[in-house]
Amino acid sequence: LTMSKAGGDEGGSGSSSETAKQLENATPAEKVLSKPSATTIGPGWTKVSCPCCVSERVEPLVLVKLGQKVRPETKRWLIRLIGAPQKDGGAALLAHPGEDASGDIIVVSAPRCTLLRATEELGLCKTYRNEDMEAFSYNDRDNFKDSDNMEVFLTLAERQYIVKYELDGLRAQRDLRIPGLSDRYTLQHRDNIWQKLGSAGVIVDMFPLHNPGKLKDLSEAWYSGNQLAQPLDSVNGYFGSSVAFYFSFLDFYTWSLLPPAILGLSITYFSGEVQKEMDESVSGSGVTSFEDDSGSAVSGHMIQAVFSMLWSTVVMELWKRRSSSLSYRWGTLHLSERFAEPRPGFHGDVGVNPVTGRVEPLFPEWQRNLRMALVSVPVVGLFLGLVVLGMLCFYWGEAQVQQLHKDWDSLLSQTLLYTPSVLHIVYTNMLATAYKKVAQSLTEYENHREESAFENHLTAKVLVFTFFNYFAVLFHIAFFKQDVPLLRKRLASLLIVTQLVNQVTEVVIPFLVDRFISAPHRRESKDDPEEDKFRNQSTLPAFPGLFAEYIELLVQFGYLSLFSCVYPLTAVLLLINNLTEIRSDAYKICKLFRKPFSPPVANMGVWQIAFEVLSFASVVTNCWLLLLSPWLQKLFQEGRMSSTNILLLAVLVEHVLILVKVVLAVLIPDEPDWIRKKREHIEYTSMQALRQQV
Repeated sequence: LTMSKAGGDEGGSGSSSETAKQLENATPAEKVLSKPSATTIGPGWTKVSCPCCVSERVEPLVLVKLGQKVRPETKRWLIRLIGAPQKDGGAALLAHPGEDASGDIIVVSAPRCTLLRATEELGLCKTYRNEDMEAFSYNDRDNFKDSDNMEVFLTLAERQYIVKYELDGLRAQRDLRIPGLSDRYTLQHRDNIWQKLGSAGVIVDMFPLHNPGKLKDLSEAWYSGNQLAQPLDSVNGYFGSSVAFYFSFLDFYTWSLLPPAILGLSITYFSGEVQKEMDESVSGSGVTSFEDDSGSAVSGHMIQAVFSMLWSTVVMELWKRRSSSLSYRWGTLHLSERFAEPRPGFHGDVGVNPVTGRVEPLFPEWQRNLRMALVSVPVVGLFLGLVVLGMLCFYWGEAQVQQLHKDWDSLLSQTLLYTPSVLHIVYTNMLATAYKKVAQSLTEYENHREESAFENHLTAKVLVFTFFNYFAVLFHIAFFKQDVPLLRKRLASLLIVTQLVNQVTEVVIPFLVDRFISAPHRRESKDDPEEDKFRNQSTLPAFPGLFAEYIELLVQFGYLSLFSCVYPLTAVLLLINNLTEIRSDAYKICKLFRKPFSPPVANMGVWQIAFEVLSFASVVTNCWLLLLSPWLQKLFQEGRMSSTNILLLAVLVEHVLILVKVVLAVLIPDEPDWIRKKREHIEYTSMQALRQQV
């Protein structure tokens, strides 16, 4: 390829017309983008104004897909906007129009100075010259290790997210008409440009590009071989910290299942009565009443219950320590998103931010809280009520068809026995689909400034509903029906059937669709233009996010901590499932979906709180289930205790166990002492750097 060196005195603002002319006169070979790992800047790439950003190498990071009806002048204007300096309202990035100036893609990269400024804005920590992690400062950039080599200094995921961050933050500096669009899409002062272009149909998609070489190396080290350890640092480098934290927690949680699994196997093996219960729960035949359990079986259940309550606390406390260590290692211990540009969907009256001094939309906190209290909470409560209503209708319908079958005893009545279950499943699925849309609208209405705050509130809403949907029936059986054998059967069926269904729907079906439907349409050879390879990536489905994966782990954690005392083999089944889950999830994100954008995160966010809430809820459920045991019932009868005294004793034991959990949580610090010192040092040096700037 005959490519020229990047340079020029102007940013992208003056290079688009030159780009178009160069492309018209270029040979077909010159029109082809170079390889993703290191491209020589030539015809088509916007120029950079900063001398230190001039480079022979550029790495295509993000692909922006335009609508089919976008006019050439609109694309040229957009390329100028992407390449223009930030002081002129641009994104200060590098843009390439593809092999055709009038085509429907724009490939985007980022120069050194833009990456470094965004690193400081995001609050990322990087290795200082003394080998310690420090909050990055642009003014002190030369003292940070490898700050002259962006492919080493920042991970691929960070570089790609910074491109998205800069594009999402584009705002109109004045009223502006977009070339090639009607007047109704005119930009008003401080309008979010990227969001406006999306609503106008100019931008239909944007995604980070895979690096085939790095992806192949990661795949071989992650799920292709026989290794047990996960390459978490490589996962963080390629997919980002949000994905890496999920896989780190999955790995940590899976190996944490070993102690309860060993205990469950021991209780089952040494207790004949528990063995009988296990057989009955799986086969469904000859279910004995809970009152027939022997003393030894109850003793085993009690051991399992107390162990589960303490195990859930210790696991979460140890995870918080591991999480803080990973956060330090990955440079996300000192994130400062609240000082960055607002997220694209944020709106309000334009004013001066009292913290940053920037002109941006402002929205009062009290107004957001009022919207949550008067609108969001009642609507969420309404949907939870609809879940309860559906459950009550299910039980009523089940009783009716059973009575009908008893009276008729025919093939028709036997078929009708399945009707309530089918209707209940359809009802809950429809309700869940409607609720997700409502939750999205409610969170948009709350108008959160930061992207993380928006995601956390949306996740919390869907999480509450999903948790209620999963556990409402189990709680009803345990607390209202007080039918422990039925609870054991239901839990066993959920653990076995649900895990099988999840594996099929999450991996087998996507694999078959990809192998036989999608893959034949994106076959490529080494000689294909890079643009065609980029387009092939756009044919993959978008990554659906980690919500379903976290929900699966949360439900597992709930089954184990809340109800495992009635089914000791819970941990064994979960351990077997998760050993395959690690590899299947890794394969799925590498092969079956487009690469996702991954914002830097310091921990699991709202999910960590959810796991801790379940941990404390386990005390109540386990105490109640033990209260139903015949061994304790017989003990109470022999002691001639009244039901009131029994209840008071149960509450006392519950409070003692909660106190033990609190003491354990206090005794195990959330972060290692060396991490605490590092964090305080980072905060101190950041404060000193701020004082010097002022």
